[in-house]
Amino acid sequence: MSAVDAKALQVWVGRQNTAHDELRAFPAQGLAAALERGKSPTAGDPLPPAWQWLYFLDTPLASVTGSDGHPKATALLPPPPLPRRMWAAGGMRIEKPLRLGFPAQRRSTIQSIEAKSGKSGSLVFLHLAHEFLQDGSVCIREEQNLVYREMPAGPAAEAVGEPAPAAADWTREIMPDPVLLFRYSALTYNSHRIHYDRPYATEQEFYADLVVQGPLLATLLLELCQAQLPHAAIRSFEYRAVRPTFVSQPFTVSGSQDGKALSLWSAQQGQLCMSAKATLA
Repeated sequence: MSAVDAKALQVWVGRQNTAHDELRAFPAQGLAAALERGKSPTAGDPLPPAWQWLYFLDTPLASVTGSDGHPKATALLPPPPLPRRMWAAGGMRIEKPLRLGFPAQRRSTIQSIEAKSGKSGSLVFLHLAHEFLQDGSVCIREEQNLVYREMPAGPAAEAVGEPAPAAADWTREIMPDPVLLFRYSALTYNSHRIHYDRPYATEQEFYADLVVQGPLLATLLLELCQAQLPHAAIRSFEYRAVRPTFVSQPFTVSGSQDGKALSLWSAQQGQLCMSAKATLA
């Protein structure tokens, strides 16, 4: 089991960073094309929820990028306390949408870092808070939870997962392919190799195949809401990754509505992969 200096990590709590972006139309246009959206966004259009992840990107030098593709250091985050990093969960409250083509800022703060031990070994949980601002006012308040884990020693059978809910008001089947994963990684400057390098994913991190990005799954759940409720606005959204989703196997995004409350989930082979909930404005 890898040793984690939990006390040393606490000096990073409270660390802040402000990033600036012009919110150019191209990243949003690229994602719209990758997701087969009918209309390509242009300057002045509202940015859909979760599409802020296309902007304010870290661009680490090759010399500070690890063998897994993750940066060894960023302007905000500490050096990885454990070798395997995952974006595990998060949430956002949308006061008003960001607008394409106008300057914006993201203010980020490390809220907490906590070391724990689990069945798979040592774990470190890092909680981030982000504020996205435009024209001097906060548009989106977001929480992001990262988890750092030990690298697996070898292949292991995937644990039996939680069955996905049986009843849904809406369901869409998606067949993920390496091109979709590559495009999303390129648009978000995500060089983690489990999303595009199959030998690395299967032989080094011992996944069954390339792994669909968690933020992409969350985005697809929100896209389902947009398709089913085109005139509704999302006020809040929370999501949690439950198990990996793999490429070249169909998965579903589903949802059910109870007034302004939405229950959302993704599933593959009948097993829950991401659980989420949203509220309408």
